Amino acid sequence: MASSSAAPRRRLLVIVNPYATSVDRRLRELVIAALQSRYEVRAADTNAPGHARELAAEAIGSGVDAVATLGGDGTLNEAAEALVGTGVPLYPLPGGSQNVFAKLLGLPAEIVDSTARLLEFADNWETHQVDLGRANGRAFTFAAGVGLDASVVEQVDANPSMKARMRQWYYAQRGVTTYIRDYLLRRDQLSARSGSEAIRGDTVLVQNGPDFTYAGDKPISLCSGVTLDCGTMSAAVLHLRSPLRAALTAVRLLTTSGAPTTRAITTMSGMTGLEVIADGGQQLPLQVDGDFAGLHSEVRFTLEPAALTVLAPKRQG
Repeated sequence: MASSSAAPRRRLLVIVNPYATSVDRRLRELVIAALQSRYEVRAADTNAPGHARELAAEAIGSGVDAVATLGGDGTLNEAAEALVGTGVPLYPLPGGSQNVFAKLLGLPAEIVDSTARLLEFADNWETHQVDLGRANGRAFTFAAGVGLDASVVEQVDANPSMKARMRQWYYAQRGVTTYIRDYLLRRDQLSARSGSEAIRGDTVLVQNGPDFTYAGDKPISLCSGVTLDCGTMSAAVLHLRSPLRAALTAVRLLTTSGAPTTRAITTMSGMTGLEVIADGGQQLPLQVDGDFAGLHSEVRFTLEPAALTVLAPKRQG
């Protein structure tokens, strides 16, 4: 009598940020239990900034087939940096406040549906490569910024309880306060340079995907013609000295579909590199994938095409 054996289960590391906006112990246990029905699962909790990167790097050496993150875009960002160039695919389980990268990949932004989708991949393993941006060497999967938005991110990250409770509304409240306090009376304080093109402004926002971020379910886009795997990045230089212009720009971003046309935004597209230099050696804030990344007088953006493998179907168009 011939014997048969089931195909071995794929090995999956789930990196959990227990402090993420939407993660608690009960949710962690339910997600892990569900995934164990189709995968050989090892779960590991992060306990400090940078720990997700370490856990993902260790998993590569142990022969893991995929890495999933249960947390926000910051947790995913750390794991992505460790997985660059390895071919080990990354899957984002949504546990943060916005979960932008999951939405850009066309994956569910709700944890039950996302877990179900990951279970489906056990039978239909779909991977593809996406580009990875860097800002002064620090990786970003979908967006980075220098100036106002990074100042807002710094303040929001300093109050995680308010971030969890108010979500995008807390970003909006801190944005208004920060603009009035730190940017309203300033002249253009930086220049963005790519090749022979140089543009002055207050803030530079770089997109490595079709949308810069989300306000709830509403995509916020500043640039057109960029996707996660197009091999180039785009940037928007903001000119915000006029309060009326700044307010109208915010309204357009929240109410229009696609990148708005306004004198407050100058776009730069089709780039593989960008240099942002602050006036007079002053220090400007930087954020990557929604995480504060320190103060810098100069930021060099670069792109690594097809550097990161993701567990997701390739989006068309």
